[in-house]
Amino acid sequence: MDIINVRNKTTHFLYKNIVKPIFFMFDPELMHNIFIDVGALLGSNKLTKSITSLFFNYQSPILEQNISSLKFRNPVGLSAGFDKNGQMVSIMDDVGFGFVEIGSITAFPCAGNKGKRIERLVNRKGLWVYLGLNNFGAKAIYEKLKNKKFKIPLFVSAAKTNSKETINEYKGLQDYLFTLKTFKDRADAFVLNISCPNAFGGCDFASPSSFELLAKEVYKLKLKQPILVKISPDLTNLNLNKIISISEKYNLSGFICTNLSKKHEFSKGGLSGKIVEKRSNEVLSYVYKKCKFSKKKFIIIGVGGIFSAEDAYKKIKLGANLVQLITGLIYEGPGLIGEINYNLTKLLKKDGYKNIGEAVGADIR
Repeated sequence: MDIINVRNKTTHFLYKNIVKPIFFMFDPELMHNIFIDVGALLGSNKLTKSITSLFFNYQSPILEQNISSLKFRNPVGLSAGFDKNGQMVSIMDDVGFGFVEIGSITAFPCAGNKGKRIERLVNRKGLWVYLGLNNFGAKAIYEKLKNKKFKIPLFVSAAKTNSKETINEYKGLQDYLFTLKTFKDRADAFVLNISCPNAFGGCDFASPSSFELLAKEVYKLKLKQPILVKISPDLTNLNLNKIISISEKYNLSGFICTNLSKKHEFSKGGLSGKIVEKRSNEVLSYVYKKCKFSKKKFIIIGVGGIFSAEDAYKKIKLGANLVQLITGLIYEGPGLIGEINYNLTKLLKKDGYKNIGEAVGADIR
């Protein structure tokens, strides 16, 4: 047993048997905020960054990819919704992530929805989320990040402010564009979040007609970065077809499959984790199959229910170039990223692959 494997098993044991039981005794949003503060502190100096890397980080050349002019040292990213204000980006490379997505960020500061906003669904290995796009707003977040340099690609997720005003299609559209223009010289890639289930008025830009208006205006900005679309697991195949077609028409770069699901027994909010894994994988494989016939080479990122290297590998073989997670991190601990990367290398070598890119879509071909 090599030293990395021993380290991974030790950190996993400590989190599952000591840290997690204590964390899960307290309100999940409170613990989330504490985690953000601790992460920001750890990322503030070289010593704590080095110690964090020693405990969690693992990289291998077999996991490296160059995608759309960006270099990814591994395929595992932090999904939007965790580090909404970009406070933890400096520590994420030391934890072992290959890229990080902050936000979703809106044009104006937003406190989010009122009342209880996160609930752990422990028996289902999931979360109920009703945060409502709470963030400091595009200008404030940009000012904190504009002069910082990171070792991994920074994705910026843009959404429309959670307010009555942005129900107006024109104002909602301008809201997206403001964030994109604000970060045009800072983001390595952009994500259009058209599928947040917790904003006032719902997912109005997920409708093909509204999405086309958005895509057209984004195209006019002539941004140099890749621009991906985050889609809902609840969309029909007909709507997926239209979104793919519109994305190709306006030269968008790819898709994140998928966001939270609104199909549940609660009166509001969305679900994440193992609860949505099956449907997320169905959408992922469907989008990959449809994109195979496109003249454009789309980037596809798989999200939903990743708790292990096997979960991540399944999404890759269904067509994901990259993967993201949040809920698995909460249930399995920060050591999960190193575990996934370490075990992915073994899975790839076992199947005879020399690079992770060779495995993309292997189960669909």
